[in-house]
Amino acid sequence: MSESHPATTSETARLPRKGEILELTIGSLSYGGKGVARHDGFVIFVPRTIPGEQVRARIIKRRRGFAEARVEEVLKPSPNAVDPECPHFGVCGGCSTQNYPYQQQLEQKQAQVEDLFTRMGGFRDLEVKPIIGCREIYHYRNKMEFTFSTRPWVVNPDDIADATGPALGLHVPGRFDKVLDIQECWLQHPVATDIFQWLKSRINALGLEPYDIKNHTGFLRNLVIRTAGASSDSLEIMVNLVTSREEPQRLKSLADELAAAFPSVVSVINSINTRKAAVAYGEWEIILHGKPTITEHLGGLVFDISANSFFQTNTAQAAVLYEQIAQACALTGSEVVYDLYCGTGTIALTLASKAKEVAGFESVSSAVEDASRNALLNDTYNTRFFHADLSARFFSSQGDRLRKQIDLPDIVIADPPRAGMHPKLVEEVIGLKPRRVVYVSCNPATQVRDVRLLVDGGYQLEAIQPVDMFPHTPHIECLCVLECPA
Repeated sequence: MSESHPATTSETARLPRKGEILELTIGSLSYGGKGVARHDGFVIFVPRTIPGEQVRARIIKRRRGFAEARVEEVLKPSPNAVDPECPHFGVCGGCSTQNYPYQQQLEQKQAQVEDLFTRMGGFRDLEVKPIIGCREIYHYRNKMEFTFSTRPWVVNPDDIADATGPALGLHVPGRFDKVLDIQECWLQHPVATDIFQWLKSRINALGLEPYDIKNHTGFLRNLVIRTAGASSDSLEIMVNLVTSREEPQRLKSLADELAAAFPSVVSVINSINTRKAAVAYGEWEIILHGKPTITEHLGGLVFDISANSFFQTNTAQAAVLYEQIAQACALTGSEVVYDLYCGTGTIALTLASKAKEVAGFESVSSAVEDASRNALLNDTYNTRFFHADLSARFFSSQGDRLRKQIDLPDIVIADPPRAGMHPKLVEEVIGLKPRRVVYVSCNPATQVRDVRLLVDGGYQLEAIQPVDMFPHTPHIECLCVLECPA
């Protein structure tokens, strides 16, 4: 069920009051991962619950047609519940369904996609293909961002006396200023967890002070660990220490020690973020040890990844997703392909050998540079990458200049950020008149909105293929294929 469009309340239903405590049975998961219960026909969303669970929950918000509640007590666990692997499950914001069998996670995500396209998109009698799950449901992330804090988040009030010293971990759900001090993470590569634990111990011993997000004081802001090459048995790891100011002399010996202790660490970076914004990347970088990039292998290609490069977070499942994209494109070698929001060129380069030409368009200039470099790295010469503001009618304003460099597209691929495509861009895609549009999204809710616009503009929705990229989380990747009738 889509949280944005819950079922309407029956005329006779009594609306629950804010603060009221109800006994609820969770029936399903909404898009976004909240449990869905019904009380007298009224839809209630209950975060951090799973289907089959019976709870006492307090109503904390009430809106037209639905309410939100907070669990006060678990009356009866779900009969399908399983023991989570991670000791931090239930408090950490990383995983929300690690206590729910993976196959049933997939079934819920399948139902959510079907509901979104039916309810929000107004599509009827349209088959959603079975969701493609992951072979590896743990240790699949190739990038994790951790946050330093001046004080650890206290789960148990009785432990407040022990809540001293710095913390390094993940944010508590919904709180930018609260960091859970963790010891391990079951989503990242095991060697990355070993590095995390080693760094945590050494940083505490060296007395490097964490950043205080409220007072904007301190030094260490974030720790970002990226892994590459795990699928090819040539593991390379980049460790990026994000600091509030440039003082590399305080980190150089630590970087050298780290690389000596872990031979797979081939890059140690110091990113400097002097701004107040709590983001895990910097305004500039210093190489503390090794090289500026790590090398990933995907689909028979190699990609250099820098500290701020975007790359699919689940490398193994990205290969599965890209194979689905290739099948959807059905290239014969004569097509011109446009790759919108191309990032560092992974999709464009994956398809290049099967197309006449591929043009990638991206608003982040550093990503365009990475994509061009990756093309040369893979001896691919039928690709071109353009710096383009895709929210500003780029194709209309640059049409004449663009036509001198590349023909109009036969196929358009779009893989936008979570906000989806800008409405002006949807209009431009329709105006380009490609015979096929392949739309990949990490947010099916905004994807449905854009697909509806494409269909209203004359395209037919031919296929919907969900792909699970992130087990134990509510995130869903979805691929839609649209055709322009001849």
